[in-house]
Amino acid sequence: MPPTVTTQPPRFATADAVARIAAASRRTQQPQSRADLVSLAMGEPDFDTPPSVTEAAQASLRAGRTHYSPLLGEPALREALAGKLAATAEAPVSAADILITQGGTAGLAASILSIVNPGDKVVIPDPTYSLYADLVAMAGGVVDPVPLGPDLHWDLDRLAAALDDARLFVFCNPVNPTGIVHGHEELSALADLLDGTSTIVISDEAYSDLDYTGRPFTSAVSVDGLRERTVYCQTFSKSYAMTGWRVGYLWGPSPLVQAAARVHNTFNGSVNTFIQDAALVAVESCADDVARMRAAYEERGEIMRKELASIPGLTLSAPEGAFYQFPRYDLGLPSVDVVAALRTHGVAVRPGSEFGARGEGHLRLSYAAGPQSIVEGVRRLAHGLAALR
Repeated sequence: MPPTVTTQPPRFATADAVARIAAASRRTQQPQSRADLVSLAMGEPDFDTPPSVTEAAQASLRAGRTHYSPLLGEPALREALAGKLAATAEAPVSAADILITQGGTAGLAASILSIVNPGDKVVIPDPTYSLYADLVAMAGGVVDPVPLGPDLHWDLDRLAAALDDARLFVFCNPVNPTGIVHGHEELSALADLLDGTSTIVISDEAYSDLDYTGRPFTSAVSVDGLRERTVYCQTFSKSYAMTGWRVGYLWGPSPLVQAAARVHNTFNGSVNTFIQDAALVAVESCADDVARMRAAYEERGEIMRKELASIPGLTLSAPEGAFYQFPRYDLGLPSVDVVAALRTHGVAVRPGSEFGARGEGHLRLSYAAGPQSIVEGVRRLAHGLAALR
């Protein structure tokens, strides 16, 4: 009988970019609510997509709109968005400079990967949405996180120092996870800091329709000195409750959008045609739905604030937009450990450290959940924190 030959499986090496992302990433998959768990961890609306949008997708499919779309996106949708953006930017907007993307995530990826070279310095606030750092790591750039001020707005002195020789500054407004809204004065100060530099800005305005300040929302592209250097990243996910549809868009200086289109077309190709037809209906006819959901979020935010206010040891934030509360707790435990302990009490939240080193000691709670879930989730949170004491 011939001897048994054993062979070792081959060892496959992956790209260095994978290791860079793994080292940088703080993102974790959080569960949805189920019978034994209330989730206040989600980053998406609990509302259904407006019926007119769903019906438009169905009609588009019945009409045979199942073939490839132009790589930059459907002309009718881009024209409609150009009209909307012209009002936002208070300046002419060409549909030729709009790219329809596979959700806001793909828009961020396409813009960052088309701007950042290995070794480039990229400034981001700390804490902020953690995808930015992952994408910079993928591109080989170097993240320079800038701590926020005590009020969770930008510390302009620290930001000024960090922006020296920066290739890119990425931020969101309203802010995930803090709920802060950067107003005209703050954005104008940023424009002054960047005057005379070649630093590019990416403004992720996914939550721009969820502003509760009582003031008109200020987009970065409406500010002189920012408009000319800003890539505007938007999504249909939050305003229209279309997270699963995966559709977003970019607008900005032509060379930057064309570069992002090159990356997006390579990674993703064009967005589904019938999805874009549905998105057009959202743009043209769903303003009332957006207003209805915004009002509901504002009410839910107040419910959460009142419930949280009775919990000892929590210092609440003062959300002005989006649908997040970002309280600080007084336990001497890492936020990932606090989150794990809270799960055993039947409530899921996100650790503040997911959003940057300066998020440690905080929890991110979403009030995109329904009112009953908010009340019950906070009740379980209170019991969990009490047990940790």
